This record gives sequence, structure tokens and C-alpha cells, in this order.
Amino acid sequence: MHHTERNYKQGDKLLKMPGKLDRGPVEFKSRRVEQEGEIMAVATRDVVSVPPSATIQGAVETMTNCGFRRLPVVDPGSRKIRGILTSGDIINFMGGGDKFNLVQVKHGGNLLAAINESVRTIMTQKITSLHDSASIADAIAIITGKMIGGIPIIDDHDVLMGMVTERDVMKILANERVEGTVEDVMTRSLRVTEPDCPIGKVTKDMTTHRFRRLPVVSDGVLFGIVTATDIMKYLGTGKVFDQLVTGDVAEVMGLPVRNLVSGKLFTISPEKSIHDAARMLLDKGVGALPVIESDRLIGLVTEFDLVRVLSGE
Repeated sequence: MHHTERNYKQGDKLLKMPGKLDRGPVEFKSRRVEQEGEIMAVATRDVVSVPPSATIQGAVETMTNCGFRRLPVVDPGSRKIRGILTSGDIINFMGGGDKFNLVQVKHGGNLLAAINESVRTIMTQKITSLHDSASIADAIAIITGKMIGGIPIIDDHDVLMGMVTERDVMKILANERVEGTVEDVMTRSLRVTEPDCPIGKVTKDMTTHRFRRLPVVSDGVLFGIVTATDIMKYLGTGKVFDQLVTGDVAEVMGLPVRNLVSGKLFTISPEKSIHDAARMLLDKGVGALPVIESDRLIGLVTEFDLVRVLSGE
């Protein structure tokens, strides 16, 4: 274990701050939004993909340049889907989980060598997909039931036809009338990290707890938010190589996460309506909003939260 990781175990902690207006649980009416149209009406049809033989580095660069959190892996001729590469797979590979063995064991910690392996070595092979005749309700059931943010759409022959994401679904649901505020639906008990926590520790926390993002808190005050995409971009933009001297992954994963925190931070207050939150997520192009009350972080509201509530799941 790296010495900086030992020093920052306190960065992996839970923040429980109910705020001033703790009203207790809110009961939403049980209902399902009726959306029986074909999924292809809302899906992205012109999907960027890579073949299984593509390098990890090349795939991550594609995801970074296109602003994707996931990338289908297909046979170059038939376009039959073989897997999917997600930002979660990337942080797992960079030090978060079992895919880190490719770096640590096979390549002796040499990140420069490992990223030239083929994408098939770290892609998710057991994928959840939708048929191209599926309904939006089918997509909602997968998103809320399996907590999957993006779903490949295939035909009868497993050929990739499109992709549908939480954001695509939320655009459809944004006009659904649901009473309630951000405070009613936000996640209150948050696992947070600190600005000086090593990047390697953050990747482990995200992988272990299946988080896409972690608020970065210093002395109880929100410093920023770090996402799996931020860590992926660190590799995809080549910035990670600026820190490499020997090529050893420990050189970059021991750096503090403050290096990856963007200066642009959008927040919301707990009394805002659910629809205000949905509109802000769509307008700002972000997947989550920290909820701030009296300059303190009290929760987090995400695209997943809003798809679940707006759909009546």
C-alpha cells in the first residue's frame, strides 16, 4: 500500500447533514409514466464505437474527445456488439479494482505499457441491452432497477442500432408534473473525500461503492466534485503523462485529487423544485448537483434520482 494512501484513510467518510428543514421521508404517488413509443425515437442512432482490438489509450481518447462516459465495442465488419467500455471500467483499470491487475501484475506497474493493451482486456463483457422495438418504459425499468446510466440498443442479430442514456430519458420525463422539492429526493448520506486524498484512493472508493462521483469537502465546506469522467479525462487528454518519469502508475495515482477538480461547480438549494433540478441538469450538461444550505453541503441530486421520481418508479 502506498504511504499516501495510508495517510488519507480519513478521506473515505460519510457526510450526514440533514439540513435545517428535515421533513422526513416524502411519499410519492406510485405510478408509471406511459411511454409506449419505440426507444429509437429518443435514442442516439449514429453511435461512435471501437473494435475489440483498439488500444485502451485510443478508446479513452475517443471517449474524452467526444465527451462520452461509455463506448460500445463492436466487431468492425458486422457491428455486432461485443462489450462496452465505461468510465467505471477506466477507473477500475487505473487503480480502483480487479482490472488494475493488468497494470500492476502483467506490466509490473508500468502504465505506459498497460494502456497499449487492447480494449477487450478491460471492457465490460456482460452487457445489459434493449431491443430496438423496446419502449421508453423498458429503458426506465433498466435504469432504475439496475442503476445503469446508458444502454446499447440492438436488433435481432445483436447489431448495434443506438444508445439510450439517463439524460435521453430525463428529457422526455422533464414535463411530467411531480410535486416536491430537491430536499425530498436528494441523497443525504454522502461518502465524501478530501482535496489531498490520493487519486488512487478515490478510484478505489468509487469502484468499491459503485459511485460515479465524489464530493470533495474541506473542513465541512464543498471544495468541488470529482467524477469518474474527470479521472478518465486525466488519462484521455494525456495530462497523466506529464507526471510520469519512470512510467510507474504510482507516480500519478499518489497525487492529490485536487488536481482533477474542475473550477466550474453548479449547485442547487434544497427548496428548489424537482423540475428546477431537472432543467438545471439538462441546461448545464452535468449529471449531478450538490445541494447547498448555508454554505454547507447537505446532499446530492442526480439524473438517476430524477428519472426514478419523475417516472414514478
